[in-house]
Amino acid sequence: MTTNDNPAPEASRFTRRIFLGVSAAAAGYGFGLTAFASDASAAQTSADKTAQTAVAGAPDAIRPFRVSFPQEALVDLRRRISATRWPTPETVTDASQGVRLATMRALARYWATQYDWRKVEARLNALPQFQTTIDGVDIHFIHVRSRHPNALPAIVTHGWPGSVIEQLKIIGPLTDPTAHGGKASDAFDVVIPSIPGHGFSGKPPTTGWDPVRIARAWTVLMRRLGYAQYVAQGGDWGDAISEQMALLAPPELLGIHVNMPATLSPKISRALKYGEPAPADLSADEQHAYQQLDTFFKHGLGYAIEMANRPQTLYGIEDSPVGLAAWMLDHDAASQALIARVFDGQSEGLTRDDILDNITLYWLTRTAISSARLYWENKLAFFDVKNLRIPVAVSVFPDEIYAAPRSWTEQAYPKLIHYNRLEKGGHFAAWEQPKVFAEELRAGFRSLRAKAT
Repeated sequence: MTTNDNPAPEASRFTRRIFLGVSAAAAGYGFGLTAFASDASAAQTSADKTAQTAVAGAPDAIRPFRVSFPQEALVDLRRRISATRWPTPETVTDASQGVRLATMRALARYWATQYDWRKVEARLNALPQFQTTIDGVDIHFIHVRSRHPNALPAIVTHGWPGSVIEQLKIIGPLTDPTAHGGKASDAFDVVIPSIPGHGFSGKPPTTGWDPVRIARAWTVLMRRLGYAQYVAQGGDWGDAISEQMALLAPPELLGIHVNMPATLSPKISRALKYGEPAPADLSADEQHAYQQLDTFFKHGLGYAIEMANRPQTLYGIEDSPVGLAAWMLDHDAASQALIARVFDGQSEGLTRDDILDNITLYWLTRTAISSARLYWENKLAFFDVKNLRIPVAVSVFPDEIYAAPRSWTEQAYPKLIHYNRLEKGGHFAAWEQPKVFAEELRAGFRSLRAKAT
């Protein structure tokens, strides 16, 4: 859903407030999901190596995890896709009215007849996956240790409408850099958790699970894994959570890397909130970023407004797989255009299976509404400066919601240790451009490795 091209002044101001944060408004895994230990599984092998602070059965125990949905769930999914009641086509020749009918028909046709969920289950189950309970909610995470000594631990957080699927392609390059064009000294141990209410983590049964609380949970998780020093990375909600970790400033956290930074000064934030013209003193890069944000706030926030105000109203996306898919595709214009090209047969950074892996995960785990609640919980100004006082690395991809200028980034992060503008990539950078993304993390955190012991 996109907002009206010419919203009323009051509606326009309200739209901006949702993302500027001025007035933002039961645990389980879905049918058929199991978590169990197996002596032969990769998860169990890694469990023997994973630092644990408690015996099995204790509240802080770390439990091996495996994904397994019954065949009946997949049969039901295909049946629902095939039974979709389609709307009439859009009355325009572009995506200004939303995700185009031709795109959704192509997606549904492939999803119902050729897509194989079992392939992504196998990929996930080949990785060491775990589950632990923090603050009353079961947290799912992938934890891959590097074979190289002195690897730098990193916790990497996805966003919406993403999941751990976003980060699967960067695990190899980060944990085994010598096999992917890097050096042994570039190695990371990688922890990739599912945000509460998303994917394989539990659905919080009570309110209060905002980015601040999730940041506290991630701090507990890294301590529970035995890491005395580590870094954090994120985009989208992952940026908000990583920045809140930085504000909490646990002594173990050396620095963060973000690919959707929060760099808006009060002056810029205020002008955008009220739909004012860009300030006259902006440079060319700053003017470009301002226009990107102004367009996004005016025309790209339909989904965020609804989820921030009435997430429970979205019964349709919990009941219709095609409805869920369309809702997820309409996140930002550049990503939607890329996905449309993919289902039109063009070669892009993502494949049809990539896209459907992520959507199917949301469907099978029944997390359409539980994930939407994070927008309702959030009271933070998403893009506003947070006054971080620890080292920050920033990678700017051209098709992100906005390309943060160096000038704004330097003002936002006094301890900026890395800034780079990339030639290609968008909002789902780790998923779409994994090689470049891994190189950015290596470069961004290189100066912190000397501090790590």
